[in-house]
Amino acid sequence: MATVTLEEAIKICDAAIAKAEDLGIRVSVSVVDSGSNLLATHRMDGSMILGVEGSRGKAVASVFFGQPSGELEARADRPTFRAILLQYGGRFIMGQGAVPISRDGQIAGACGVGGGTPQEDEECARAGIAAIGAQWP
Repeated sequence: MATVTLEEAIKICDAAIAKAEDLGIRVSVSVVDSGSNLLATHRMDGSMILGVEGSRGKAVASVFFGQPSGELEARADRPTFRAILLQYGGRFIMGQGAVPISRDGQIAGACGVGGGTPQEDEECARAGIAAIGAQWP
């Protein structure tokens, strides 16, 4: 099974934060592996406290469903998705700001960002993933 290493997770976080600095925003970044286990979280000084949980929740959603978390928003209120959210104890957030990491056609993990606008969060996540030469579906 494809996965992300701790070394890669740290590089992803650093690159996502560099992108946030370029955008003039303060964010938190979380990287999870293919099993939704947290590998790394970085929180910029002065970023909002809830950004940590938001970044992780979006990353978990992205790895669970194998797609950018923003693509899940339209389905978030459907009964099936609400039931899944309850079953998983509210661990994921179906809102824009995370992208999965794909390797050899498998989901290896995901990067989630919280603290900017939804679009800025996703831009930072994509920049993070690009730093390790990975792709997203």
